[in-house]
Amino acid sequence: MLFAPDTIATLEFVVALANTHPGASRTGLDEISEPAELTALVDAYKYTGRFDRDAAELRDVQQTRALLRSVWELDRDAAALEVNRMLREANALPFLIRHDSFDWHLHATADEAPLAERIRVEAALALMDVIRSDEMHRMRVCDAPDCEGVLIDLSRNGSKRFCSIRCGNRMNQVAYRSRLDSSTD
Repeated sequence: MLFAPDTIATLEFVVALANTHPGASRTGLDEISEPAELTALVDAYKYTGRFDRDAAELRDVQQTRALLRSVWELDRDAAALEVNRMLREANALPFLIRHDSFDWHLHATADEAPLAERIRVEAALALMDVIRSDEMHRMRVCDAPDCEGVLIDLSRNGSKRFCSIRCGNRMNQVAYRSRLDSSTD
């Protein structure tokens, strides 16, 4: 295993959040354009703490989504600076906590902190592990030329290329058709 279970869960959530962006989503639309869609996403990933479920919270999370997507484009040193900034701005102080069905894991903000802040801080903690482990190469943009999705490659051999099975299947079909076309020439 590359990372602790809470780091993996957070990285998977960050990828899911990042891929709700219109250029990366399955539908081509913003998949968190309404508070109910955001609620469904955070419920699916078992986020706890304060939820306002209003337009202001949604805007803050959408801005956080853009910030987190941008980390995928940074080199390791720049990512470290961005992670430090996120933690500093939240006055984050890491602590161990156990709640619900989760064993001991890290939090660094109070449950009463705004959702977008909690997302940024939890993402920053997870990204710290990626940076410290020198595994930034596992944070990639989908190889499909028409997709802006991001991925975190948690595979053993680090060979994941596509953000979803849908993109992988689509690109396999393109390659297959290309081979068929070239064999008939």
